[in-house]
Amino acid sequence: MQSISNIFWLGTKEIRSLMRDVVMIVLIIWAFGPGLVMRATGLSDNVHNASVAFVDEDHSQLSRALQSALTEPYFKKPELIEARELDTAIDESRYTFVVVVPPKFESDIRRGTQPQLQLNVDATAVVLAATGAGYIQQMLMQKINAYAQRSDAAIIKPIDMVSRRAFNPNGIQRWFEGVVALLDQISILTIALTGAALLREREHGTIEHLLVMPLSSFEIAMAKVLANGLVILLAFNISMFTVVEWGLGVHIAGSRPLLVAGAFIYLFSAAAIGIFLGTVSRTMAQFALLMLLVIMPMIMLSGGMTPIESQPKWLQVLTNLLPSRHFMAYSQAIVFRGAGLETVWPQLLAMIGLGAAFFSASLIMFRRSIASIG
Repeated sequence: MQSISNIFWLGTKEIRSLMRDVVMIVLIIWAFGPGLVMRATGLSDNVHNASVAFVDEDHSQLSRALQSALTEPYFKKPELIEARELDTAIDESRYTFVVVVPPKFESDIRRGTQPQLQLNVDATAVVLAATGAGYIQQMLMQKINAYAQRSDAAIIKPIDMVSRRAFNPNGIQRWFEGVVALLDQISILTIALTGAALLREREHGTIEHLLVMPLSSFEIAMAKVLANGLVILLAFNISMFTVVEWGLGVHIAGSRPLLVAGAFIYLFSAAAIGIFLGTVSRTMAQFALLMLLVIMPMIMLSGGMTPIESQPKWLQVLTNLLPSRHFMAYSQAIVFRGAGLETVWPQLLAMIGLGAAFFSASLIMFRRSIASIG
């Protein structure tokens, strides 16, 4: 009972100390608010409002119809330019795509020949250039085929493939990006807060004050883990159910309490990593470098940036040791697929096991660090 009381009072001290750190509070608000929205809406591999121009050397009904085929929100309204302006327009980055309709294009279509359309692409925007070129080809071909058949009838194909999108039927990119960004922010800020809190005690000399009190290393470490974890958990809940669900329009299909419970367990693992890094570091500069070396692999290999299946086989095995991988799979299953405990219990057990292992290792290192100080 005394141990619980010690952890409680040490935890309240940690929270009061954090509340006085204006820079850290601003960072938390930014990370779970505007920063989250910017990442969710700013990073996209879809075509959106791409600039396009036409060089119309045919001046026919079909060439004008092709200009109307490229529609919003994928492309801006196409602009007409002269052939002599093409190279200058591409060099000055005025347009990402320029379509050149050659003379007698419509008459060649009527005769059944195969005339060529020229598509000039500013490929410095690599992702946009590759994806947008495919969009343009598909839109223009649909318009040309409809004109050639003098109707809107579909072209007869050997098969008719019907695609059905599960869990995100409209393919909204910000749904996925918003959830991934939120989970990444949890990892970064939890590790940063707990590690910085431990280093702050050492730099201010208050760690010696704690050592002369009837406190164990377990109580000191647990207080920092719980206090900082609860702050991030509160920020996670506010951000998840306001910024992500209400602001970005992400529909949470599964159980919210189950999602919060998994987040709490993952926070325990991430906070334990922060304690470990704060223990082995001697200065804030060392801690910042070590944090980068740890956080970047956790984020890159969690399955949010690239699917686990796309990674090398040997690396897929190693990612099982990262709690971020299991939390990413756990959260996405609940948020998008509406999975219940009967589905996500393996990820939950993995996070519990890894959290216990990381906290045990951190506690051992912390005890050794305290013994060396004493």
